[in-house]
Amino acid sequence: MRKAGLIILIAGLIITIITGFNYVTKETVVEVGDLEITTERTHSTDWSPLAGVAVLAAGGLVFLIGGKEQ
Repeated sequence: MRKAGLIILIAGLIITIITGFNYVTKETVVEVGDLEITTERTHSTDWSPLAGVAVLAAGGLVFLIGGKEQ
């Protein structure tokens, strides 16, 4: 249980530090016969650092409770 708590703690720390990421997709705008016009569109995924703090707290709780069960 302590290992799971430690993994959750590390995940919470990463979520707190890295608050999002960007990715690019290609979309077809016009397609006429063999002619195809595409464009690249950038999307972003963001989350609140408070989500990372919540995961950190949950991981700390699992870590502390998991250590007492023996």
